[in-house]
Amino acid sequence: MLIIPAIDLKDGQCVRLRQGEMEGATVFSDDPASFVSHWLGQGARRMHLVDLNGAFAGKPKNLAAVKAILAEIKGEVPVQLGGGIRSLETIEMYLDAGIDYVIIGTAAIKQPGFLHEACDAFPGNIIVGLDAKDGMVATDGWAKITDHNVIDLAKRFEGYGVESVIYTDIGRDGMLSGVNIEATVKLAQALTIPVIASGGLTNLDDVRKLCEVADEGIEGVITGRAIYEGTIDFAKAQDLADELSA
Repeated sequence: MLIIPAIDLKDGQCVRLRQGEMEGATVFSDDPASFVSHWLGQGARRMHLVDLNGAFAGKPKNLAAVKAILAEIKGEVPVQLGGGIRSLETIEMYLDAGIDYVIIGTAAIKQPGFLHEACDAFPGNIIVGLDAKDGMVATDGWAKITDHNVIDLAKRFEGYGVESVIYTDIGRDGMLSGVNIEATVKLAQALTIPVIASGGLTNLDDVRKLCEVADEGIEGVITGRAIYEGTIDFAKAQDLADELSA
């Protein structure tokens, strides 16, 4: 079970949002690369980056910050990145820069053909991000709830060849209200590819609960606000996950 630190980038800064609201961003650092070295020192084995401006603009907007982060990581751990991925050229640019996994979210729902092409062109490098509320997929920075059932959509994308699925319960993201274990397990059981949980991780008890169901196909959990605000000690969380997963 990987505990994956999130670095959300807005205007070159490391921030966190509550339920996807850009106006409610909390700035944690003007130097996101410095946080990377901190999390690596704490034992992180994967990093999760989000270009928030890019997600709204539909194209990369924090490239300088991303490149600074990659220079800090020096290929030590895999890096996954989402936000504004709308073309094969953008994917290729990020992979050439040193990103290991590119996350496609809204574009996967709106342009499934693009996701299919991306999986064909870059096998093993494409993760799909599915954000849902009450089992229904949300798009456009969570502004729109679609009529797509998250499990049905995930199974279709699994057939395209995505590497894994990041599942976010948008009612819990940034709210420190606990991971939606039940919904995450239900999704993982329906798939053969790994699921990465996201949204709501608050304390070590959440880590314990996730480790209890890791065998269902849950590979890791992304954490943001909890590690920045200190409701969870990252090193202790990863140590606990390793101990329970041994």
